[in-house]
Amino acid sequence: EEGIPVPFLVELGVQTADGQVVHAKYDKFRQINRFLEFIEDVLPKLDRDRESVILDFGCGKSYLTFAMYYYFRELKKLDVNIIGLDLKEDVIAICNGLAEKYGYEKLHFYQGDIASYTGRDEVDMVVTLHACDTATDYALEKAVKWNAKVILSVPCCQHEVNAQLKNDRMQPIFKYGIIKERMAALMTDALRANLLEQAGYETQILEFIELEHTPKNLLIRAVKTDKKQGNMDAYKKVCDEFGISTTLARLQEHEGMTV
Repeated sequence: EEGIPVPFLVELGVQTADGQVVHAKYDKFRQINRFLEFIEDVLPKLDRDRESVILDFGCGKSYLTFAMYYYFRELKKLDVNIIGLDLKEDVIAICNGLAEKYGYEKLHFYQGDIASYTGRDEVDMVVTLHACDTATDYALEKAVKWNAKVILSVPCCQHEVNAQLKNDRMQPIFKYGIIKERMAALMTDALRANLLEQAGYETQILEFIELEHTPKNLLIRAVKTDKKQGNMDAYKKVCDEFGISTTLARLQEHEGMTV
């Protein structure tokens, strides 16, 4: 809540020492609370009787990673072990320093790449926020492979489908670059959601934060059900119609996750 100082938010410059939100950081504060609302909806999916492992791919400065830890452990009294992964070694060092400073014993940050990460065999929840282009696909594939109970993903910079998108009947629309780019981004997320459904997840695409705050405003939320949904034939027809081949589909086919 605004007016209640949270140590890491003060340290990161989002709040003042008395808990007031810094004006220039108000969008960040709203983004954090909006993200925690999505998490609150899926809390029943996490086991209260044991430690839950949460992995944040591409954690960056880790505003939301710290927020998750504070929310789960301080507010909800859940036993969670949160791991943040990012390519920037200097950022990782700062985040580990803050975690140690505040006594966050089950919050750790590591330098590494999403595609090659092998640090855990089981993960209960995977978070990936603004992982660029196909990095999101690698994160989703690992989440599915781990049978993660919950996946929360806000994709970014979706170039793969845009570079492939072709359809003669749609040429009057696709000839406008910005229109094609936006349609490609929407199609990318919809195709990802379909593949997650095929892997046994109940999947939604939701507005993460209002569009005026960031264009990266769609969140894919997937909850494990073990019941395959969707129609793979229909998925393939769309891909054939528009000349699309996606990284997530190839990764899942390699793992034998799709037909």
